[in-house]
Amino acid sequence: MAKRTVQFICRSCGAVQARWMGKCPECGAWDALEEYVADKSAALDAPRGGAAAEPVEAVKLREIDGDGAGPTRVATGIGEFDRVLGGGLVPGSAVLVGGDPGIGKSTLLLQAAHRLAHAGQRVLYVTSEESAQQLRLRAQRLAENPPDDLYILADTNLARILEQARKLQPTVCVIDSIQMIYKGDLAASPGSVTQLRACCMELVYHAKAHAAAMLMVGHVTKQGALAGPRLLEHMVDAVLYFEGDRYHAHRIVRGIKNRFGATLEVGLFEMTGAGLQEVADGAGLLAAEYESRPGSVVCPILSGSRCLLLEVQALTATGFLGSVKRKVSGLDASRLAMLIAVLEKRGGLRLADQDVFASSVGGMKVAEPAADLALALAIAGAHYNRSVEPGVAAVGEIGLGGEVRRAQQLDQRLSEAARLGFNRVICANDPAKPPKNMQLIQVRTLDQALQAMG
Repeated sequence: MAKRTVQFICRSCGAVQARWMGKCPECGAWDALEEYVADKSAALDAPRGGAAAEPVEAVKLREIDGDGAGPTRVATGIGEFDRVLGGGLVPGSAVLVGGDPGIGKSTLLLQAAHRLAHAGQRVLYVTSEESAQQLRLRAQRLAENPPDDLYILADTNLARILEQARKLQPTVCVIDSIQMIYKGDLAASPGSVTQLRACCMELVYHAKAHAAAMLMVGHVTKQGALAGPRLLEHMVDAVLYFEGDRYHAHRIVRGIKNRFGATLEVGLFEMTGAGLQEVADGAGLLAAEYESRPGSVVCPILSGSRCLLLEVQALTATGFLGSVKRKVSGLDASRLAMLIAVLEKRGGLRLADQDVFASSVGGMKVAEPAADLALALAIAGAHYNRSVEPGVAAVGEIGLGGEVRRAQQLDQRLSEAARLGFNRVICANDPAKPPKNMQLIQVRTLDQALQAMG
């Protein structure tokens, strides 16, 4: 009988401990250790898939051929999805896609599977949560013609899934979802730490051994993190998060980890009756319905290689001194608190007894400091009930001394703002040359920026 030992894995950092503790000694998370039964009889170098293990020798770095332009990629046919992946799927890679229930993960992957199969790639779609008939109905709602090279498998047993994958030899394999897959020889329920770790490891081994791209769907917790141990994110090559509100049409796919590309790119989608539609330039997602009003300012932000015009909104309301509210949606809460303090100290605004609410339109999450000036002007406009003039955008970082600092790659931001009809931009002193028919309102301090609001 196989010798087994009990270990405990931290769901936050993936650290393995010999005994249970209330606090993880590695990351300090409380009540994060979960029981994991390890099989000591399974050697790390044991052959998998019936193939004998071949010895591998170390080689010198200068002897490795470096003439190639990088890994060969397989385009999914969805431009925004390929953008986040870095140009497409890399054969032998494992990609984990996470998001809230009902956000559109299965819809996106089913559309990608259809387009890959129409392009001549063999695709195996494993559904562990729906029957094959339910998946067929979903495909009909997406108005997709079933291609010949798309195979559907409704199963949850890992051994049968891998057997079908070895038989069909697909270019891309989709697992929807990893939490429902189980390994029959493990005495643990599907979704447990033991099952998740073992199943994900076997799927990753299969992807590497057969040069098949593996797409796995992962559920998220109430806190927005992927369910299961953090080890899942360490084992795969790329981690994508599906963001947005399921009750709104707009969706954003963001790369959190990518061994074959940058993690700064985002993919923009809109949920329609025929599935997810790409929003190529972002104009219709973020600033198409913008109208100049108190508490609303547009800011050109950078996300990877693209520039998006984001509408930042703010609202102030009378609160109770000592118990005021500071709420944000899509913005950094600590950044908001800092800007409120700067507005009070350097801008002369009295916000100590005001509830302040700030939001980014379209569900886009903004982390770069170049949106500071737009957010500060939005708060001031809401407080004074004043609005910036039509066709005016703002971009710049604000320091604790009230100084306005220049934003990186201002030329690209100005070009995109001019393309979408903005003819004036409030920014810091910068030698950048504005596009034709655009005026730069250059300011040095926050007080000058408030006066430039009009």
